[in-house]
Amino acid sequence: MWIPVTLLAATFQILRTARQHELRRVLAVNPAGFVRYAYGFPLAAIASIITFGIVGAELPTPPARFWPIIAGAGVAQILGTVALLESFRLRDFAIGTVYVKTEIILVAVISAVALGEPLAPLGWIGAVVCMLGVAWLAAPGKITDALRLAGDRAALMGILAALGFALAAAGIRGASNSLGDAPTWNRALLTLTAMLAIQTLVNGTQLAVTDRPGLRSVATNWRAAMPVGILSLSGSACWAIAVTLTSAAKVRTLGQVELLLAFVISAVWLREQHTRAEYAASALVLAGVLGVVAFG
Repeated sequence: MWIPVTLLAATFQILRTARQHELRRVLAVNPAGFVRYAYGFPLAAIASIITFGIVGAELPTPPARFWPIIAGAGVAQILGTVALLESFRLRDFAIGTVYVKTEIILVAVISAVALGEPLAPLGWIGAVVCMLGVAWLAAPGKITDALRLAGDRAALMGILAALGFALAAAGIRGASNSLGDAPTWNRALLTLTAMLAIQTLVNGTQLAVTDRPGLRSVATNWRAAMPVGILSLSGSACWAIAVTLTSAAKVRTLGQVELLLAFVISAVWLREQHTRAEYAASALVLAGVLGVVAFG
């Protein structure tokens, strides 16, 4: 079940990324990142009211450790998003993507150390192969540049983004698992709603103190921002469900098919031309993903 849910999450993320990129025309980096929380939380709250209030589904009782774990995951995701957008601004999308794909290995390491969920040996190999393939696909002519410039600010921002996303993925799974044996949807929804509430409060307060015009722009551009919130919530819900069902390392590795799907759409639907190197990189991504799914 976690495989189709993860693929759906990756699809929503492709669409959300495209719309969020368009938002950068009217919003600065921090407000553009805040959109996903400001417009996602009300929708998550409505879903929780319907699920737990109207339908009467079992509401899991969070233990004390749930709150610091999910708060840490939420803050890590905020910082990761800001760092990623900053990396793109400092360099370009391709090079920033290369750096942030270290997330695959970081998630595997954090899951092994913090959650006691290591990948099998062949799974580790698959994760490394997938990371290399995604990096190659993201910047087929710039891998050497990415390595040569790995010490500059753009690289640092990309790696910090990867660390933030890795901590968030492991934190979401840890928080969800702390909710006991409640149904998967119930645990995932409560975890997601709590995290979005914390993120909205933290990021909103920060903007209110440091960038009030930016905070106002999030509200005034609601027509452009609302689709980002809907897509972000849909993707986040699928990610939360997936990491509730299986290890975060497997989910985040399979999620890299996001770039592969974009590449396929580009070649098949848009009839765009691609090089042999790009086809080889796509095969490498697919091999790595299959390795983690089958042997991880």
